[in-house]
Amino acid sequence: MTFIFGVTGWKNSGKTTLVASLVSEFARRGLKVATIKHAHHYFDIDHEGTDSWKHREAGAREVAIVSGTRWALMHELEGETEPSLDDVIARMSPADIIIIEGYKREAHLKIETRRKGSVNTEPLADSDPNIIAIASDFDIIESRLPVFDQQNIQGVADFLLARAGIKSETANAS
Repeated sequence: MTFIFGVTGWKNSGKTTLVASLVSEFARRGLKVATIKHAHHYFDIDHEGTDSWKHREAGAREVAIVSGTRWALMHELEGETEPSLDDVIARMSPADIIIIEGYKREAHLKIETRRKGSVNTEPLADSDPNIIAIASDFDIIESRLPVFDQQNIQGVADFLLARAGIKSETANAS
């Protein structure tokens, strides 16, 4: 069974840094990890002039790019509704852990990131019962939740694996 959790927080609160660090830590421990990143803006993984870009520009609704090392599938929504988080998860290959960055208002378990330099410093945990811990770059004196230093990746990983009931090949290893 796949353990799914998210990393949430305001802009510049350390979400991407924490996700990347946790991916590295879980992979080091022998776990298969996948991620989902929600973008609030237009994005493109293809670039003008490439063959696949030309296919899309010509009107292809889906374009698959496949090589001996990776593959990608791009799907143009063309007015369709953005797929739900559950729909995206259902399309993913099997993994031990899926880490979601973004989807702040969805009802999956989450770790909230807080950083002094964030755009907004309002705590999300106060209004989201799905937040199970906080990772911060400053001391948080009072919290009903476990609080981790954002640099304590092993501690955050241990907490999440215990919560999921997952035993990794090198759990608690340095």
